[in-house]
Amino acid sequence: MRIPFLSGEREPASDPVCGMSVDTRRPPGGKWKHGRQTYYFCGPGCNRAFQKEPDAYLSGEKKIEM
Repeated sequence: MRIPFLSGEREPASDPVCGMSVDTRRPPGGKWKHGRQTYYFCGPGCNRAFQKEPDAYLSGEKKIEM
């Protein structure tokens, strides 16, 4: 699903922990760089969870249902 933003056409990112759509210009949960990729979060809890076990979330081993 594509979500239009007010200024410009920027694709939203998917939170790697819960799968929610996140505005990359102002991510409510901040962002975190892992490897060469920057990840964006819907809230601080998802950001903290990802920082503890990034590979588990990226592999699909873990996921939080919202």
